Amino acid sequence: MERHTKISVKNDEYQIIYSLKTNRVKRNKHSEIFIEGIECIKQAIKAGMEITRIIVRDSALLSGWAQDVLKQYESTKIFSLPEELYAELSDKDEPSEMLITAKIKTKSLADISSVNPFIVVFDRPSDHGNLGSIIRTANAFNADVVLLIGHGVDAHDPKVIRASMGSLFFTDIVQIESMDIFTAYVSKLKTEKNLMVFGTDSDGDLSLQNCDIKKPCMLIIGNEAKGMSVKLREICDKIIKIPLAGNVNSLNVSSAASIIMWEIYKRHN
Repeated sequence: MERHTKISVKNDEYQIIYSLKTNRVKRNKHSEIFIEGIECIKQAIKAGMEITRIIVRDSALLSGWAQDVLKQYESTKIFSLPEELYAELSDKDEPSEMLITAKIKTKSLADISSVNPFIVVFDRPSDHGNLGSIIRTANAFNADVVLLIGHGVDAHDPKVIRASMGSLFFTDIVQIESMDIFTAYVSKLKTEKNLMVFGTDSDGDLSLQNCDIKKPCMLIIGNEAKGMSVKLREICDKIIKIPLAGNVNSLNVSSAASIIMWEIYKRHN
């Protein structure tokens, strides 16, 4: 089988690649994602992901690193595109020398287990950058899993992947199917693990300075604009706030989440 294929028009193969970049339903259907950015590609390789396509520009001079990738994945098909089609696939003003697609494996709550869990929950994330940053921080501070609740941005959107700097490939992420499933899961962990559930709110009744927040715990991060839902508030054992000294009364959601995750991490390290 010919390994190298040239795409000069928006044929079926191009449409598939483009849909993996832009369409959540197609990503789920094919169990594939679109990855852009050298660092993200390096992390995908490091994570041992199955690379399904390598996409380059026609007649482009590839770096030594890119040539090594082609050699490493000698059975993966290569697609070369003219400059204008390649630019349409890229979100960058100066596209990187290589794009890839790769297989993903979705996880469920049944796949997640920890003796002393640290769980991060994001309620209806609406911003790709915030979700990617929170995933990156969760990975940095040893959270066991990131749970996503409600309708929000797709964790496998290329913008989220880039914002996570590829840490998404090393982080267990579960999309919760319903609030009933989630409440049953929390109840089980409270009984079996003595889990404490901490919500976050700028008007919380407990300052982070005075909060004994440590594992086993669950940290619930509210939607950027609306905060936590009423049902999530009812699950929380405590609602904490970060004391601020300046003129603002709240922080960006990913900044606030990072501060609290660091507090949990440092108390166990």
